[in-house]
Amino acid sequence: MEQTAKPWRARLHEIIYESNTPAGKTFDVSLLFAIVASILIVMFDSVEEWHDRYGVLFAVLEWTFTILFTIEYILRLISLRKPIRYVFSFIGIIDLLAIIPSYLSVLFVGAQSLLVLRALRLIRIFRIFKLTHFISELLFLRVAIRAS
Repeated sequence: MEQTAKPWRARLHEIIYESNTPAGKTFDVSLLFAIVASILIVMFDSVEEWHDRYGVLFAVLEWTFTILFTIEYILRLISLRKPIRYVFSFIGIIDLLAIIPSYLSVLFVGAQSLLVLRALRLIRIFRIFKLTHFISELLFLRVAIRAS
């Protein structure tokens, strides 16, 4: 019996959102590596001595990661039937906030202070490990701690 090939958007959705497939696992591990590497680059670049010595390399690497995360964001939108739901979801907003500061730093003087938002990429790890359902519990815990 012949197996029909999935449409490319369905295949893309499977790779990006289904971590129980070999391609999905590879995608998730690669994304996790990119997130951690990107955060490390930001941290290393904040050390003045390292910035003076490797600043150009750090800038190139950060732009490489920014472009990769931008492509990933666009691919997520393309692979969904209702991309607007992702855009306005908690994780979708975090993903967008993680990439926008780099672009703003080119357009606006002083926008470099927004680059601290790149640390929001760490929240993407919740999605990779399928822990997004714990985010609401974290918010509840924060309210409870603040109230006590």
